[in-house]
Amino acid sequence: MKVVLVDSGGANIGSVRYALERFGVDAPLTADVEAIRSADRVILPGVGAAAAAMARLEELGLVELLRTLPQPLLGICLGMQLLFESSAEGNVACLARIPARVAPMAPAPGIRVPHMGWNRLRHAGGDPILSGIADGAQAYFVHGYAAPVGEWTVAASTHGAPFSAVVRSGRCWGAQFHPERSGDIGAKLLRNFLEVPA
Repeated sequence: MKVVLVDSGGANIGSVRYALERFGVDAPLTADVEAIRSADRVILPGVGAAAAAMARLEELGLVELLRTLPQPLLGICLGMQLLFESSAEGNVACLARIPARVAPMAPAPGIRVPHMGWNRLRHAGGDPILSGIADGAQAYFVHGYAAPVGEWTVAASTHGAPFSAVVRSGRCWGAQFHPERSGDIGAKLLRNFLEVPA
């Protein structure tokens, strides 16, 4: 199986690659259109700002490719947010794989933004990306913007208000949390992604 990591400029790319190496998967970092197009699985990691990440993908000529890629695609953290139609972070158009807008999380008494730390995943099961992950399992988050809950949500979390923690649209999945920092739960999600039918 050929797995690639899209070179989106995110700071978590090395740790995602290391997490995959623990399964014996060598996932090279690439911005090459043909390498991405020919991969069996594509992972879009990211830590940073939406506008800067989209500018980088545009500069590399990857935006249209990622908008139309037919094989399984997993966005992680900012990479998940880029799957949405747009983001209020920089007021930028994104990849439009999911028809909604990413918005800033609202601080409130006892609610700090950015959201950093462990939080529970709430889901009803049924999606292969969550196979073997219990409702209420905890994952590690670091983010100040969040995607709304909608028909694309396969797991939600709450930090002041509910938000999408894991999403799906067709052959495209996203995890707002960091699977590479989430222990056995994160490892299971990554393995599940590698095992979804091509």
